[in-house]
Amino acid sequence: MSTDPTVDCKATNRVTYETLSWLMIGEFVLGLPLNLSVLYVFVFRFKFWKKKSIFLFNIVVADFMLVACLPAKAYQYHRGYRRSPDDALCKTMHFMLFLNRGASIAFLITLSIDRYFNVVHLGRRNFVKVLKKSPLVSIVIWLLLLTLTIPTMVNTFKCCNSLGRTNGTRFHNVTDIFREIVDFGQIIVPFVILVYCTVRIVNRLQRKTVGEKTKLRRAVFVVMSVVVVFSVCFLPSTVARAVLLSVRLNKDWKHAEDAVVQVYDSLMVLSYIDCLLDPLVYCFCNSEFKDAYISTFCPAFLRNRLLKTDFGLGTTTTTTTITTTTTYGIRDVYLPILAQ
Repeated sequence: MSTDPTVDCKATNRVTYETLSWLMIGEFVLGLPLNLSVLYVFVFRFKFWKKKSIFLFNIVVADFMLVACLPAKAYQYHRGYRRSPDDALCKTMHFMLFLNRGASIAFLITLSIDRYFNVVHLGRRNFVKVLKKSPLVSIVIWLLLLTLTIPTMVNTFKCCNSLGRTNGTRFHNVTDIFREIVDFGQIIVPFVILVYCTVRIVNRLQRKTVGEKTKLRRAVFVVMSVVVVFSVCFLPSTVARAVLLSVRLNKDWKHAEDAVVQVYDSLMVLSYIDCLLDPLVYCFCNSEFKDAYISTFCPAFLRNRLLKTDFGLGTTTTTTTITTTTTYGIRDVYLPILAQ
């Protein structure tokens, strides 16, 4: 193995990484104004602390910090490096990207679990609802994520990519393995939870009558939107990472490593579009946020139409007729009541 610390950083196919750099620039150009506008609405129009939407706000912060990291990573790709050859910058970028991705996942899963308890275990004490009202819980989640992400800063790997490449000390190997366990665990475990919540909520929806389905339909859309984010953004790169590690650990497959590395890096770039998809989750989770965002940024001719549309979620105010029965002597009189 070469002793040059930049060997493992260099891109074997310069065209591929230049293309990926432009894709990241596109994600940055679209993601920055979108996340800034969402952040503005949450703070100045929606006032998340009054709406008890602290978890949603934390997702906004994580997405914004992720978007802020993209220009530096795109710059390295454009220069033909998979990672920065500068050790400190490499670790800092790795730390920020994994921390913010982990935060986004953690708070999305918490919201999905909250919907699950509200629907499947209606009437029972929902510990998630109690916890999400406290900002201290969000602080604890961030501190836990910081602890789990620290191994990305340990000086055990070349270009942030050592497992299967180097024969380090036992401490180095343990650190590398722990980092991979955290990386896979923060995707696989939440996805299993999501699938379980989705199946239970859908089963509950199928057993309800038509008049009781509005809340359940919204819950299904929430968890399904999170499942879509996972399926599009996180699962493909996780599978590619597993394949890459298998190739590195199997000496007979070394010839395929360059191709697998390019696929993995491409899917990691794809995973960054979660900062563009998460605002859809905000709308599904909270119709008040959707109305505040539309009222702030949509032109008048479009605003009125969007505010009157519930997108199949049952989020707008509608007028329905409920029949009640009043008995006078022996004759029943039916009176229509308008319910909002």
